[in-house]
Amino acid sequence: MAQTPVQIRNDKLAEKVVKALNSRHFEAYYCPTKEAALEKALSLIPKTDVVAWGGSETIKQIGLWQYVIDNGYTVINRDLGKSPEERTELMRKALTCDTFLMSSNAISEDGQLVNVDGNGNRVAALIFGPKQVIVIAGINKVVKSVEDAVVRARTIAAPINVQRYETKTPCNVTGTCEDCISPDCICANVVTTRISRPAKKVKVILVGESLGF
Repeated sequence: MAQTPVQIRNDKLAEKVVKALNSRHFEAYYCPTKEAALEKALSLIPKTDVVAWGGSETIKQIGLWQYVIDNGYTVINRDLGKSPEERTELMRKALTCDTFLMSSNAISEDGQLVNVDGNGNRVAALIFGPKQVIVIAGINKVVKSVEDAVVRARTIAAPINVQRYETKTPCNVTGTCEDCISPDCICANVVTTRISRPAKKVKVILVGESLGF
């Protein structure tokens, strides 16, 4: 079956972005479909690893979240916390896991990751702690520049993500970023990852489908 114009464009854009990511010492891959992305991700996770994750819709959408739970991997699942205190403790433990799974709120065409985070556990794991971090992102997360990536993270990803939580933020009410300083703000931390240090610690799987927010 012939590729659609959208698929052709996605393949070409992905080639450029993967090249840029690799030049910044990430270990980057392109998978045209979410099924291929799941297969690639599993190939990067030793069965002996302790696996944890951030609050990513993308890893759920490709089936990775459920797969590691159902197939004998040792996991740190913060959702099993019976209280806020237990949940926080599990998030702390996740920083010492072998493989941390997450998405990225945005990726610039020159290969930089931009993420916003309220508690900071997701960006903390990206920066330091786990032996490796696997970032899975749909092609919809790719934007032209780092500046565009910050805009996407704060004005598109955050107002959608906040709808999943009972937070008292303006964007939860209005659906748009109000540049708030609410105590519940999920943009408390805005992190740009310019390079992977150590090299190849952060592995990025770019998927040729629209995934996540």
